[in-house]
Amino acid sequence: MAGLLAGKSAAITGGVTGIGRAIALEFMKQGAVVTVNHMDDDASRQHFASLAKEAPKGARLQAVAGDIGQRVTGQKIISAANDTFGALDVFVANAGVSQFREFLTLDEATFESHLHVNIRGTFWSTQAAANYMVKQGRGGSIIGISSISAHLGGAEQVHYTPTKAAILSMMQSQACALGKHKIRCNALLPGTTRTALAADDLAKKEKLEYLENRTPLGRVADPQDVSGPAVFLASDLSQYVSGAQILVDGGLSISLQ
Repeated sequence: MAGLLAGKSAAITGGVTGIGRAIALEFMKQGAVVTVNHMDDDASRQHFASLAKEAPKGARLQAVAGDIGQRVTGQKIISAANDTFGALDVFVANAGVSQFREFLTLDEATFESHLHVNIRGTFWSTQAAANYMVKQGRGGSIIGISSISAHLGGAEQVHYTPTKAAILSMMQSQACALGKHKIRCNALLPGTTRTALAADDLAKKEKLEYLENRTPLGRVADPQDVSGPAVFLASDLSQYVSGAQILVDGGLSISLQ
């Protein structure tokens, strides 16, 4: 299959819904073989089944279920990519959780879930990917899905925004650690995007209108808006891009309106 990612093997965590799903579909359209990770539950398996139906004709896709916050899950994803496709060239750390909560009454379980998925999940899975790429010996691309929340505060996101700042910082430090192995590490920073995580917030008419009016492009993002920048970072077009952060927010974060 021809395309910007022809001949490449990619893995994406949280790859059956939202931004991860859009990236998986675009990667396959661009010729990559794809391994996605999802939670080990019936809903996630149904999402994977629908993703497989939506995949381009002739595309190769597989899934690995498991809790991304567990170190072993990242290792299983990498092993599956190697066993089925014989390589791993691109790794996208996308899996994440986001819940709006009051800071003064935040419970421990909510705080721990954000640390577990967003920070531990990103750290352990990218470590597994990096180790494989080093042994493989031909470089690679690691992409962390951060957020404009890495730079901006939110009254009901005190437990969330630091985790996205951590992902950005991880990609910068990994770029330093892995450059000698020709492994590029970059971050994508989406703004508010129409995913299940944002559905309740975007259902509030006043909030949606506020975001649309403040965003220079006049709308919130769709998941596929993030897939093009992901393809760029995964492809050889970005062969000298490492440690970068790319805003995918329609201009929201630079607008004072």
